[in-house]
Amino acid sequence: MPTIYDIAQKTGFSIATVSKVLNNYTDVNEKTRKKILDTVNELGYLPNANARSLTTKKSWTIGVVFVEALNIGMKHPLFSGVIESFRKRVEQSSYDLLFVSRNIGNEKKSYLEHFRYRGVDGVVIVSPLNFDSEVQSLLESDIPTVFIDMHSREASVVFSDNRHGSELAVDYLHSLGHRKIAHIAGHKKTFAGEERLKGFLEACQKHHLDITDEYIVNGGYFGFEGGEIAMKALLSLEDMPTAVYVAGDSMALGAIKVANDMGLKIPEDISIIGFDDIDVAKYTSPSLTTIKQNTDMIGTQAADLLLQQINEKSKLTVAMTIPVELVKRDSCGEAKK
Repeated sequence: MPTIYDIAQKTGFSIATVSKVLNNYTDVNEKTRKKILDTVNELGYLPNANARSLTTKKSWTIGVVFVEALNIGMKHPLFSGVIESFRKRVEQSSYDLLFVSRNIGNEKKSYLEHFRYRGVDGVVIVSPLNFDSEVQSLLESDIPTVFIDMHSREASVVFSDNRHGSELAVDYLHSLGHRKIAHIAGHKKTFAGEERLKGFLEACQKHHLDITDEYIVNGGYFGFEGGEIAMKALLSLEDMPTAVYVAGDSMALGAIKVANDMGLKIPEDISIIGFDDIDVAKYTSPSLTTIKQNTDMIGTQAADLLLQQINEKSKLTVAMTIPVELVKRDSCGEAKK
C-alpha cells in the first residue's frame, strides 16, 4: 500500500504539504493541490483513518439524529432528499455520517452520551418536533450543531419559508375563484405545522376570507392516514369547502384518496394543494399541485453551517430561511360559479 511518504517523494513536496492537502487545509495553492491529488489517485493511496484522527484531533464523523413522531426517519421522502444533499456536501470535506441509535452495549444512552462516546465532530438534527430534554442537552453542549426544519435563537437552523409557502397556496386558490378554502394542518407540536397554519391564516386575512374554525382540521404528523381522517371531517360538513390546502404532500395524498372514494372529481368538485413536492406528487392521479421545498439547498446550507462551526471550533446561531415555490399541476381548478 502506498504511503504519504511515497506521495511526497513522487511529487517533490514535503510531507507537511501533502498532509495539508489530504486534510483539506486551505493554505495550499491550487496547482500544488492538484498535483498531489492526481498523484494520490495515480498511486491509489487510502489514508489511515486512525492516523488521520490522531494527526488532526478529529473523528471525521458527523452524527445524524431524526426526532419525529412517525419514527420513519430516512424513509420520509422529504428528509431523505435533504440528508442526501447534506451527505454529498460533507463528503467533499472527507466526513462520514453516523446515524445514531440510543443503544450502546445494550444500554440506553442519551443522544449526547452517544455522541460523546463516538467522538463526533458535529451533529445535524432533523427535528419536526419541538425541543425535548434530550435535544436541549445537545443544544447546550459544546458539540457544533445544526437543526433542520426547526427554529431556535440558541442554535444554527435551516428551514423552508413555511409562511410564504402557505401564502402562495392561498393566493393561487384565491386567483382561481375559491373563497371557501379549508386547511389540513400539521401537528402544532411541529415547527412546520405551526408556521404553515400561521401563514394560512395571514393569507386568508389578506384576502378578507372568513374562515370558520371547522375549516381548519389537525392532520397530525404529516402522514397519509392523518390526511384521510382530516379530509373525511371536512367532507362531512354541511357547507363543504371548494378547496383544501394541505400542510404536507403525504397528507394531501390521503385527502385525495378520500375524495376519490366519495365519488368527488378533482379538481372539478374540489381542489387540493399540498406542501413539499415529494417525488410521487407528480405521478398521482391527478398530479398534485404543491409548494416545493428545495431539499438540495436545505441540505447543502445545513452542511456548510456545520462545517464552518467545526473548522472554527465555535458554535454559531445563524437562521437560514430557504425559498419555496408553487408547482402547478392538475389537482387545482377554477371554483364553480
